[in-house]
Amino acid sequence: MKLDAPVPGGPCWTELGTSDLEAAKRFYEGLFGWRTETDSREEAGGYTMAYLGEAAVAALTPLYQPERPVAWSVSFAVSDADVSARLLGEAGGRVLLGPMDVFDLGRFVVAADPGGAVFQLWQGRSFPGAGVFNAPGALGWAELLTRDTTRAESFYTTVFGWTVRPSDRYPQLGVGGEDFGGMLAMDDRFPPEVPPHWLPYFAVSDVADSASVAASSGGATLMAPMTVPEGPRIAVLRDPQGGVFGVYEPLTD
Repeated sequence: MKLDAPVPGGPCWTELGTSDLEAAKRFYEGLFGWRTETDSREEAGGYTMAYLGEAAVAALTPLYQPERPVAWSVSFAVSDADVSARLLGEAGGRVLLGPMDVFDLGRFVVAADPGGAVFQLWQGRSFPGAGVFNAPGALGWAELLTRDTTRAESFYTTVFGWTVRPSDRYPQLGVGGEDFGGMLAMDDRFPPEVPPHWLPYFAVSDVADSASVAASSGGATLMAPMTVPEGPRIAVLRDPQGGVFGVYEPLTD
């Protein structure tokens, strides 16, 4: 991801809803070197921030609805959550929750695109989003897995004004020409029960080492380390509770 700070339309945050908050904290602290802090306020519901140094990079939360699957979600920065919520509805998406305020931190919306992939809108106030991107342990790429790339492209370019770098294999998504993610068509390799979704990728210094650490901590490798043609080395991993995420080694100039 070339973006190095939250900008309107770009990914600004990622969070995991998990069935075992304490176990997830231990897993990701060991994998990424995060320091975690759980908000002690009752109304915060166990919301836990993850830091690299003093910079917030992600969050871990309990499953506020027990029927929800364990999953990572991606938030996109907007200047007005209410206006963006209206736009996405007009473009064929659905508002699942909100718009609503989170203390003095900002205003958010949980939404789904026309294919069913869930994401969030974040209108930052005192908290704009992640304090670092692309560094080991920080968000560095956001990938949409969808069964209808044409409809998805139309939806997201309408709502966010994204740029799309065309490709038969893997269109890349950007804001103002700065790529932050890609779009992968879900084919027969994906079982019908796997819904369209957003997948965050975290930067790491060594993909193979990260896969090994994840496995030794109770996780699993879903896609073995591989090198993307003319791109980075990547892998897709799963934590012990079932949360799926990607890791990649940033390209050097």
